Amino acid sequence: MWMITGQNQSWVSEFILLGFSSDPTTNSILFIVFLLIYLSSVMGNGLIILLICLDSHLHTPMYFFLCILAMVDMGYVTTTMPQMLVHLLAQSQTISFAGCWMQMYVFSALGITECTFFVVMAYDRYVAICYPLRYTVILNWGLCIRLASGSLVCGFLSALLHTFFTMSLPYCGPNKVNHYFCQGPSVRSLACMDTHLIEMVDLILSVLLVVTPISLIVASYIHIALAILKIKSTQARCKAFSTCASHLTVVTFFYVPASYIYMRPHSSYSPEQIKQISLFYNVFTALLNPVVYSLRNKDIKRAFLKVIGHSTVDY
Repeated sequence: MWMITGQNQSWVSEFILLGFSSDPTTNSILFIVFLLIYLSSVMGNGLIILLICLDSHLHTPMYFFLCILAMVDMGYVTTTMPQMLVHLLAQSQTISFAGCWMQMYVFSALGITECTFFVVMAYDRYVAICYPLRYTVILNWGLCIRLASGSLVCGFLSALLHTFFTMSLPYCGPNKVNHYFCQGPSVRSLACMDTHLIEMVDLILSVLLVVTPISLIVASYIHIALAILKIKSTQARCKAFSTCASHLTVVTFFYVPASYIYMRPHSSYSPEQIKQISLFYNVFTALLNPVVYSLRNKDIKRAFLKVIGHSTVDY
């Protein structure tokens, strides 16, 4: 039974996540594809964390922030992917009300944390390029820990508000969520009351949580660009730009689809669009981050060769 009956009303006790397809063959193919993506994401981010922890040369603010980002990405993709993989093969696609509440909260918390953490990483690049001689003085370990902790606190507190607004609504049927996880707007559309006001509040919060970090990142890179233009050496200028290219790449792949989803009215696009776009900022960003940072980063490559027993290579 999926309904709990009260005096005059029945309440949903679990939801059904419809996922991407009801065809068993299609689901089997999707299972293999998403399993490979998930394992690659976890192993890629896990490898970055391991290398940064083991190699003392990587114990710098930049790699400390990269390690935190990898941890957030692992948690972010693990919040949704394992359950989606189970649902692709299982006959039952249900999730309890409490499980849906928790998944929505953790997903939102880690997503908002990543939003704010990209600002921290942009600030790191700003200090490194604009104040290279004072880099370790400005970004001391005390400040680094406070910035990382502040991002986590901001994410988990902000997500409480978003999740409380959604899950405190009355749900009396139907209980089929047209998504592969408990995403706020998709669940909220099932509420048996007018949610227009709550949707407007949620939209305002989403705009603030997306526009504010983007504005700070843009401001940082304007200062970075001006500092780079003052560098006379073309080689030094290219090197300075390359240190920012990886960050700009992952920021773009995260913010563009997230902005498309959360900064527009929910009724302006189809559920299928929501699911497909959600994959980019949830699944593919977690896969992209270790690829971008490892393939473009000589220090990560050197640390990897050292760990597997090769001699240090001069890059």
